[in-house]
Amino acid sequence: QVQLVESGGGLVQAGGSLRLSCAASGSIFSINDMGWYRQAPGKQREWVARITSARTFGGTTKYADSLKGRFTISRDNAKNQVYLQMNSLKPEDTAVYYCHVKTYNGVDYWGKGTLVTVSS
Repeated sequence: QVQLVESGGGLVQAGGSLRLSCAASGSIFSINDMGWYRQAPGKQREWVARITSARTFGGTTKYADSLKGRFTISRDNAKNQVYLQMNSLKPEDTAVYYCHVKTYNGVDYWGKGTLVTVSS
């Protein structure tokens, strides 16, 4: 079992920045990919970014095309944390952001989410 706790959400004006954090605990040795999804009001959950473990492709990062250049994902394996730096935020970035991990045997775990609200 892996437990995930997000933090760092809040209210920010358009053009501002936020940094989300996700702390993993439990069977952390089993974690391969770490990443973020988001769900805006009335919309389906969408993938934001992911980063592989250092054991897998050396910590490769991937982003949703629409977010490249504004969002940066990073990972601190020593602290068992993954981060999402969000810059130049837009009102359409308003959503609940969920931390996600996939283990080496393909099991998915989710955090409970942290709300990001971007005002215009």
